[in-house]
Amino acid sequence: MAAFEVRGGKPLRGEITPQGAKNEALQILCAVLLTPEPVTISNIPDIRDVNKLIELLRDMGVKVGKLATDTYIFQAENVNLDYMDTPEFVAQAGALRGSVMILGPMLSRYGRCQLPKPGGDKIGRRPMDTHFLGLEKLGGKLTLEGTDFYRIKVDGKLQGTHMLLDEASVTGTANILMAAVLAEGTTTIYNAACEPYLQQLCRMLVRMGANIQGIGSNLLTIVGVEKLGSTEHRMLPDMIEIGSFIGLAAMTGSEITIKDCQIPELGLIPDTFRKLGIQLEFRGDDIYIPAQPHYEIATYLDGSILTVSDHTWPGFTPDLLSIVLVVACQAKGTVLIHQKMFESRLFFVDKLIDMGAQVILCDPHRATVIGLDQRTRLRGITMTSPDIRAGVALLIAALSAEGKSTIENVEQIDRGYQNIDTRLQALGADIRRL
Repeated sequence: MAAFEVRGGKPLRGEITPQGAKNEALQILCAVLLTPEPVTISNIPDIRDVNKLIELLRDMGVKVGKLATDTYIFQAENVNLDYMDTPEFVAQAGALRGSVMILGPMLSRYGRCQLPKPGGDKIGRRPMDTHFLGLEKLGGKLTLEGTDFYRIKVDGKLQGTHMLLDEASVTGTANILMAAVLAEGTTTIYNAACEPYLQQLCRMLVRMGANIQGIGSNLLTIVGVEKLGSTEHRMLPDMIEIGSFIGLAAMTGSEITIKDCQIPELGLIPDTFRKLGIQLEFRGDDIYIPAQPHYEIATYLDGSILTVSDHTWPGFTPDLLSIVLVVACQAKGTVLIHQKMFESRLFFVDKLIDMGAQVILCDPHRATVIGLDQRTRLRGITMTSPDIRAGVALLIAALSAEGKSTIENVEQIDRGYQNIDTRLQALGADIRRL
């Protein structure tokens, strides 16, 4: 098990470029299964979860060629359906949450798919009902073997229908969308997710020949087509990395420029950090964060305490609440963090308390942070990364802390952040991998 050794308290300086978006990559890569023709994808992040999915596709029979560091060409001309019956497939797919998004493409193109219960971060319940209910409405027949193995098939072709999703699930919407593009007739998906990454998937499918209306809204209309063809696609920068770097700059009092951010796609992220008192300057498509000795949390107009909560897009992403919580630890003022979607994502605050932060965990979904206003530095400790996002939040805390911190289980961080240690070293961070 790898670990980071961090000696904090050192201001950073320089430029950093965000990786390609992990959450987009997992959808886009599964979409290559929809066509026998070549698909070229660029700005693919070199991270563990994405690399595992590429390996899974290769083992399923997809031809994979690497054209550049971040660019691959895929051709799903001869997918080996029998591979899904092997123990190797079960092990691979079960270790990767993103594998769930092969269901829609495989069911739509080949009429069947099977999948063990996917793994991923332990951040609370992450039911897949939305995926399966949507695929069943299109005509898929689901069989559950035991409690953790799913088989789904269709007799003939999937049939378009109207559906109202029980939740605006991003991966659920992506799965149903990828199934519907090759179905017979028209499908309408109401309460669809509309995150930028989902919009990117829609635009890629349209370039491949799909007929999709309502992109960017919560009502998608898909008219099925006979086949999809070749395309090229470039992924957005990772908005979670961008938010993480904004928080890092503020927490460590650093002057950092984040390059090539695709600012119009960031939604509420910049304004949410501004509410914490963090100064941001847009320079073209770059975000410049000046060194700040202090930053003050805003209040509501009546003077009451600010609440930062997550919501489906265009609300604030839940993946950045851990970062907001950590950054607030050294702000002036108080904020309530309300994590609505997952009940285990705030359980890392005990580590922050051990470091000297003033945080009250009200319940599994809410935490109150009383900022130290840089009057007292956090202190370095030994801790373990519980999941991708909390792991990076703890890394930011360690970089701001006095003394040495050791963060264990950094394989979790590697699943979502590309070469984070070497990239931070380039900014002047004292971090090394053990």
